[in-house]
Amino acid sequence: MAASLSASLRCCGALLVLLAGGAVLAGCAGISETVAPAFADPARYELYDCKQLETERKGLAARTADLQRLMDKAQTGAGGAVVSELAYRNDYVAVRGQAQLAEDAWRRNRCRETPPDAKPPASTPQPPVIKPAPTRSGSAAR
Repeated sequence: MAASLSASLRCCGALLVLLAGGAVLAGCAGISETVAPAFADPARYELYDCKQLETERKGLAARTADLQRLMDKAQTGAGGAVVSELAYRNDYVAVRGQAQLAEDAWRRNRCRETPPDAKPPASTPQPPVIKPAPTRSGSAAR
């Protein structure tokens, strides 16, 4: 009876450890959204104008999508969740932090998206102004 009680206690203890480990890992997965700005320089976008911020936001969105796609692809293989976390999670969190700070600067500067069909005004080249050569008043043409 004592051996049976000891085995069941070990089994319950192992189950408790597994559940606690799962809860800790689940908590780590959700914490990345709140910790993301901690991995980026908060003053990076202070001096950016709206055009620079627009370019930066588009680049960060593309990088975030690339990293998300790579993480999803890595998770399809054997041991993919571990590979995904080790290979891409830190970059993903850093890029998300940068994107959040760029968004904050975008709102603070009251920037607006440029329409996709808007082209910069084309400057028409002006012909050079050519003046006639000055004539000498004292000389006569022969």
